[in-house]
Amino acid sequence: MTEVFDCADPGQRARGIASAVGAVKAGRLVVMPTDTVYGIGADAFDSAAVAALLAAKGRGRDMPVGVLVGSWHTIEGLVYAMPDGARELIRAFWPGALSLVVLQAPSLQWDLGDARGTVMLRMPLHPVAIEVLREVGPMAVSSANVSGQSPAVDADEARRQLGDLVEVYLDAGRSAQQAASTIVDLTGATPRILRPGPVGNERIAEVLGLDPASLTAYP
Repeated sequence: MTEVFDCADPGQRARGIASAVGAVKAGRLVVMPTDTVYGIGADAFDSAAVAALLAAKGRGRDMPVGVLVGSWHTIEGLVYAMPDGARELIRAFWPGALSLVVLQAPSLQWDLGDARGTVMLRMPLHPVAIEVLREVGPMAVSSANVSGQSPAVDADEARRQLGDLVEVYLDAGRSAQQAASTIVDLTGATPRILRPGPVGNERIAEVLGLDPASLTAYP
């Protein structure tokens, strides 16, 4: 049975977070707010739950799911090695609207799709999301929408698109950014921006000491 919790109400927020944590640990899907857009999430280490997430979105394995973390330190156990520039970007923009694509630790027992040994990581700037993540650990999270439709910026829109495929919806009002995160790929010889977003090229280039034009990889 789908449940919706209004996180503006302290009692509902506490019950909602507890319900979301229980659902994720049981292999179910939840929708939670982030600073960018609403996300549909599952336990990153539960392959069946991640497959259910992809199915709910109507998305293939060729578009692997990113991972949200609840603290800076979590990333250390998820990456093969910290690439050049990663710590500088994390210090500058986490928690926030910047996703980093890095080589994952080869020992990780998860299946996020056809990621070819990489993983996209982000720490969101939203207290509800952080509280859930710190209870359950890394979560596979994608924008809360059916593939091809606009990402949901509030819980009502997420529920309209995903309905009863999600067990718990945490409603915290409209997302602050209302735009998907900027994605920076750190797996190559030089950083590349794969998707523009709230964190601009110039800010990223300044942190990395690079020419902004050298970062752009998107059309």
